[in-house]
Amino acid sequence: MKKHDEYVLKTEAILEPIIEANDFELVDVEFVKEGNNMILRAYIDKEGGITINDCEIVNRALSDKLDEEDYIDEPYILEVSSPGLGRQLKKDKDYIRSIGKDIDIKLFKEIVLVENGKNIKAKEFSGRLDGFDEETITVFLGEQTMVFSRKDIAIVRLSFDF
Repeated sequence: MKKHDEYVLKTEAILEPIIEANDFELVDVEFVKEGNNMILRAYIDKEGGITINDCEIVNRALSDKLDEEDYIDEPYILEVSSPGLGRQLKKDKDYIRSIGKDIDIKLFKEIVLVENGKNIKAKEFSGRLDGFDEETITVFLGEQTMVFSRKDIAIVRLSFDF
């Protein structure tokens, strides 16, 4: 296991009691490089949406615990935020919550579809999430239902329109 993956797992374990005590949901934790900085980012949510005050509560509690545990041996910036409108679906609980909602899918490589008798290559799709299992997700694309292999999917996000 990579060191950064260990940081994420340890951070998730530290966050769980903080999240539960405040009736929030832990959506995701990531340790990523952005520019010249490493970012430890926790995404939280709750029914009705997360506020800046909610993020501050979790940030302070997590920051104190991270200082106590001191297991991250490189400089980083801590961020706690909401997952946002176009959140990425990663875990089964994300898919469960999103059944019936519109999603955008980006595949690793193009596939060939037959539309109105013509072959069309595409790697990005938008439709309604109808179902999923360990290996596939099922999406209604307006005129047809398609089943995508999860191993072929680069990103799945909730769609949003302004």
